[in-house]
Parts: sequence; structure tokens; C-alpha cells
Amino acid sequence: MPSKPDDLPEDLASAYLALLSEREVLQAERDVVVAERDRAVAQAAKAQALLSDSEALIASLELAIEKLKRELRGQRSERAARLIDQMELQLEELVMAATEDEVAAQAATRNSNGRSFVRRRPVRKPWPETIERERVVLDPPATCACCGGSRLAKLGEDITETLEEIPRRFKVIETVREKFSCRDCEAISQPPAPFHATPRGFIGPHLLATILFDKFGMHSPLNRQSARFTCEGIALSTSTLADQVGFGTSALRPVFDLIEKHVFAAERLHGDDTTIPIRAKSKCTTGRIWTYVRDDQPFGGPAPPAAVYYASGDRRGEHPQKHLAGYGGILQSDCYNGFEPISVAEQKTVPITFAFCHAHARRKFFELADIEKRARDRKRNGKPISPIALEAVKRFDALFDIERQINGLSAAERLAVRQEKSKPLFDEMHEWLKRERATLTRSSEVIGAIDYMLKRWDGFARFLEDGRVCLTNNAAERVLRGIALGRRNWTFAGSQPRGADRAAVMLTLITTCRLNDVDPKAWLADVLARIADLPVARLPELLPWAWKGRRLAENPASQLAA
Repeated sequence: MPSKPDDLPEDLASAYLALLSEREVLQAERDVVVAERDRAVAQAAKAQALLSDSEALIASLELAIEKLKRELRGQRSERAARLIDQMELQLEELVMAATEDEVAAQAATRNSNGRSFVRRRPVRKPWPETIERERVVLDPPATCACCGGSRLAKLGEDITETLEEIPRRFKVIETVREKFSCRDCEAISQPPAPFHATPRGFIGPHLLATILFDKFGMHSPLNRQSARFTCEGIALSTSTLADQVGFGTSALRPVFDLIEKHVFAAERLHGDDTTIPIRAKSKCTTGRIWTYVRDDQPFGGPAPPAAVYYASGDRRGEHPQKHLAGYGGILQSDCYNGFEPISVAEQKTVPITFAFCHAHARRKFFELADIEKRARDRKRNGKPISPIALEAVKRFDALFDIERQINGLSAAERLAVRQEKSKPLFDEMHEWLKRERATLTRSSEVIGAIDYMLKRWDGFARFLEDGRVCLTNNAAERVLRGIALGRRNWTFAGSQPRGADRAAVMLTLITTCRLNDVDPKAWLADVLARIADLPVARLPELLPWAWKGRRLAENPASQLAA
């Protein structure tokens, strides 16, 4: 405690010593308070870092659980798909926040001389065996750090691995063709010039494959690629890249024709379309990209999956009718009536049998039964959820649960299970929809969703007659998803019809590679290097599934998956 005036000594020397002693006591007390404060701050920062780390771990585990559920049971609902997207964004933010709190906790711990906090991170996967390695040996010490002696003997070494990026390395291959003169006839002999994927070209197949894949597979326009090449010291203008893309697409057209033939030889197809921006005179119009997917895996078919794309400037029915002119089989699609009108079907020997997508029908009910969305809308004087729509969604979910159990079985096995389990539920749903429809007024929101199904009931009930039919058209929607995501990067897909058709050809090749677990870039590079010298009869060897089989036979340990 501070001294009172009456307690101070009378002489100055004693008073000075008393003041010094009292100052030392106050300083010691202040040091104790500061130390306790630093410990408290460090503990608080450590607790905050631990809390952030726990939140990130919980979010990571929840995301992993949702992804495993989708992998085991398939996509359950639109809400589940949106939930996973939200969880991935949330995890990203939580991990960044946890790292920032970890750094703050370590800084606070240094002031308090306590144990620092370190987050537990997932075990790093080993680097690929083929990765390039550079060994950097630091200069060894010349003398002992303890005694200063120079008699040092090596005991071993510790290696610290650091992953670093080196900008792409370009090289110019100089192919020398020596000329020889005949001493007898004086004729000049010379080896033929090396093949380029593009006529009079100077770009190798691997570089051309990168340009094509970045443009059509990663949605990177050529002007951005040109800017990136310039930053790396290579001057390749946009017009030069466009010239090479045009040649490359033309060279790959025979493979597109083979994939197209393979797709339309299927007994059952998935069909769908989406919008794409197309350049027109002094403006940008909205065109369509159509896709038809062959995927026999749900009913155990042996044919490899494939997808073919077409482009059009509008959505008139004449476009899909032209695509399907020679096709006769099952087409799974939405309820767009332009695929094959009655007048066209009557002229065909084998007309198309339509099987409609239950996911489309369910989505119309789900929009009226989305509890979260309706809750947000009610804050803006929106309408409550529809109990009829909610009941319809539950009935759809029961059918989808059965489908997940039979996915991958043969068509006969699938049909037997559907007749036993799905048919009673679907017939009951039919009667229930008709009863509810009779009680509704014209102003009811749900009446449109009910009529959407009742007016096309035979098409929706097709899955009960044929085990090859799927309950949804998700196979086609999945291959269009990349286009929907890539539209944000496009100024336009090219001019109509040439540019959009060129995009359709390359999308066909890249998507078919992905459906067969083949790296599109590696496939493009190999095909561009070989296609000119390959006879027409051997072109089927270049199809992605045949290419994959040959590579696996040559090197069973090779990794071909994208």
C-alpha cells in the first residue's frame, strides 16, 4: 500500500529509499496483473481457436455425411442439392476463420509463455510418383555450434518437402529432315515432313488439346487464354488460337460421328435442352443446346455411356425432330411435345415411346411445399405451404426410395420389384390426385402441378411397363449442368450456326470422356497425334471407352480417371 505522509522518514535519503521500495512493489504487482491479463487473453484466444476448429470440423463431417448419402442413395431432393452447396460455402468460411483464430492464439500465447494452439489438419495425401522433384542441399555447418570444433561427421539428414509451382514450360521441337542426293540418278530423297494436327500448323497435339479443353471443358474463352500465354512469354493471338481450334474441331469430326451413331443405337435415350448465348448480327441471341444421352448402367446394360450435343438458334420442334428422325425407341425427357408430334410418329416404322421425368413432376409440387422458401415468402406476405403438395412430395419420395434399391439390377429384376412395390403406390397416388383435383378451384396453385401429371399419366406410368426406363431424366440434366455453370464465363458460344455447332462437337467428345472416366485432355492429345495416320476402319479404336481399354491393357497401373 502507498505510504501516508506521516509515515515518511524525515531525512531525504531514507525517504528516497522508501519511495524506491514502494515503486518496486507497485511494479511487481503491475507485472503480476499484466501476466494474468496475458494469460487470460491467451486462454480466450485459445478457446476461440478451439471453438472455430470444432465448428469447422463439424461442418466438414456434416458435408462428408451428406455426400456419402448422395453417393449411396442418389440425389434425394432439390433441397438436398442446395444444402450441400451451402455447406461447402459454409465450410470454406469456417476453415478460413479457424486458421485466422489459430494465428491469433499463437500470437497471444507467445506473450504469455504458454503452450501454443495448433489445429489438427487432415493427413496429407502422398504426392504422385510421377511428380518432378528437385533436391536442394543446404550448406553444412563448418564448425560445431557447441564447442566450435571442426571434426564433424554426418549422421543422417532430414528432408522437408515443399510443393511449388513452376510456370508452364514451352519448347520448340526442331525436326531436321536431311536431304540426300542419289549419285546414280541425281534424284533428291528426303523424309516427309512431320504431321501437325492442323494443316500448316505449328502447334503440337498436347498444346492443341490444352487449348481445346480449356475452351470447351473449362469454359475459358480464347481471349483469356491468349492473355495467359502472353504472361508466360508466348505470343499467341486470339485469331491464331481460333484458327487452331477450327482445324482441331474439323480433325475430330469423324470421332463425333462415331459417338453419334453409338448414342442413337440405344434402346433408350435421355433427352433435354438448355439455353446458350449465341452471337448474332449486332446482338446476342438466346439459342438452345440439345443433348441425348445413352446410359444403360441403371439397368445393367453392357454398352458404354455416351452423350451427343446439337445446337440450334431457337426451341422450335423441327430441331429435335431432325435429331430423332431415324430413332425408334424409348426417349426419357420432360413433357416438351416438340420431340415427335403425332404427324411425324405416324410416318415412322418404329415411333418413339415417351417416358416422362418424375423429377420434373415432383419439382412442381416441391416448389409449393418448400417450407424454407415459403417461410421467407410469408415474411413478405407470401402464401403458406400447400398440404396437398407436401403429401405429393412424400409419395414421390417413397417411389424414389424403391428406385435406389434396384439401381444397377437387370431390367427384368427392376420390373419385378416395381410391379410388386411401386405399382400399388403409384396407382394409389393416381386415385388420390384425381380425388384432390375434383375438390380444387381454378385459383388453386397446386392444380397446375396435378394437371401436369394427370394429362400425361401414361408417359409417367411407363416405368411400370419396362425395367429399362428410369424414374427421372437426371442423366441428361447432369451433362447439361456444366453448360449452365459455364455460361457465366461466356460472352457467347460462337456465331450461329458454325460456332454453336463447333461447341456441340467438342462438348460431345469431352462429356463422353468424362462419362467413361477418361481424362479428356490426355485423350484429345493422343487422338490428335494419331488420327491422321489411322485408317478409317480403325477409327473406332479412338472412341473413349476403346481408348481406355487399350491403355489399361498396355499399362494396368495407369490412372486414366479424370
